Amino acid sequence: MRIDVFTLFPEWFDWMRRPRHLTNAAVHSGLEVRCFSPRDTTPLRQGQVDDAPYGGGPGMVLRVDVMAASLEAVYGEPAAEVRDHRRVVVLTPRGRPFTDAVARELAHEPELALLCGRYEGFDERVHTVLANDEICLGPFVLAGGEVAAMAVIDAVARQLHGALGNRESLDAESFSEGLGGGVEHPHYTRPAEFLGVGVPPVLLSGDHGAVARWRAERVLPPRTG
Repeated sequence: MRIDVFTLFPEWFDWMRRPRHLTNAAVHSGLEVRCFSPRDTTPLRQGQVDDAPYGGGPGMVLRVDVMAASLEAVYGEPAAEVRDHRRVVVLTPRGRPFTDAVARELAHEPELALLCGRYEGFDERVHTVLANDEICLGPFVLAGGEVAAMAVIDAVARQLHGALGNRESLDAESFSEGLGGGVEHPHYTRPAEFLGVGVPPVLLSGDHGAVARWRAERVLPPRTG
């Protein structure tokens, strides 16, 4: 799987080549994360990538011709055709909510292109002409799409073969199908007591059936809001 990130700050993603599950995914599933800056290929002078919005208003808007030039430089085909061969995702508050189910869906894609906005976002034609998907990390505003892109990469990579030491971890974790979309039960480890607070006795009982029931009873139901 290859994930291409289009961002004005490609150096921010350097650390994402180091976490264990990402390096595991690279080895076992061929995960490759590449980053490209639209400034490097902009057709405008002095590295310009944005412009004032038509109709007035505060802030600047990332230009569609700049993003098109970046896509064409990377993929070697007309910008409007790039989305015909891969998932091109705009990270935007207008997008569909990013969930564990969406992460599993994206993990089946051979190629992803993540477009990171900045300032007031993208010219609308980036959404309608260049992209074929929109994702929102949550009901809040970030300074740009970079943090959202990192979250998408992290969540998607965990779904890939070989990323985790124990594949069963995916089957019974928060928001998984194994838990019916619910939130996982509490966990405890040593020490058995800390500041007067002990571990629930059932977890020390050795009764695997009782432990399983205790855990099942403490799975929180799926979130609806």
